[in-house]
Amino acid sequence: MLGLRGAPAPCPLHVREPEASALAVPGLCIMDAAMETQSAAEAGDGFTKISRAAGRRGKKRRAEEQQPEGPDGVGQMEMEGPRPSKKPVFPPLSGDAFSSGKGEMRKIPVPANRYTPLKENWMKIFTPVVEHLGLQIRFNLKSRNIEIRTCKETKDVSALTKAVDFVKAFILGFQVEDALALIRLDDLFLESFEITDVKPLKGDHLSRAIGRIAGKGGKTKFTIENVTRTRIVLADLKIHILGSFQNIKMARTAICNLILGSPPSKVYGNIRAVASRAADRF
Repeated sequence: MLGLRGAPAPCPLHVREPEASALAVPGLCIMDAAMETQSAAEAGDGFTKISRAAGRRGKKRRAEEQQPEGPDGVGQMEMEGPRPSKKPVFPPLSGDAFSSGKGEMRKIPVPANRYTPLKENWMKIFTPVVEHLGLQIRFNLKSRNIEIRTCKETKDVSALTKAVDFVKAFILGFQVEDALALIRLDDLFLESFEITDVKPLKGDHLSRAIGRIAGKGGKTKFTIENVTRTRIVLADLKIHILGSFQNIKMARTAICNLILGSPPSKVYGNIRAVASRAADRF
């Protein structure tokens, strides 16, 4: 090895170390150059990293900038016309137009024990149904039904329903003056239930429950009516209540307590407390 001319042969370690360093440095340079090129391309194309909130605000701002403005600096959308009213106004629909020219008829059966009261109060029933509601009414002697139907003079769509409720209330035992409230007012209802629906009573227990509801001379029933502002009819096992939804609820609760055996004095106190709270609320 010493006798050969030229430079001495390099050691393998000296050969590999410069090659590794020489290869590593150009590789890093290539990666850095690629990243710089990519960032430059992104900057050249106009892509920027933005957050989600900033994107929403940017879209809103661009939409406001693109909206054309009028001569007074007001947007075109605001100048198109007035805003629509919150409550749409619809003209009242006549009964003739609602039924498409076809008349409607309802039948109300009359029990035998209401024939005489119906005959005595027929004009009081006939007048409001025909004159105020514009309906036709008659009592069919063969079928023992009261028939009510619409005609050309019927203007209100709900007139037939009001008339049927009015006649049904009279047939159930209410006075004509009390039943007329169903025609004059819209928030009155009629509810019926039986004593045995609350508690299955028989014999003397059932008679005592009816006596607790009525009271001596009807005192308990009159008190419940006056406090709850309702009208109550006791017809054997059936109880009919006429009034508004909240008042019917109070009267029904008081009657159910009497059926279950509560003394009338306790029921009076409860309904008076409930009625006073309802009056304070409204």
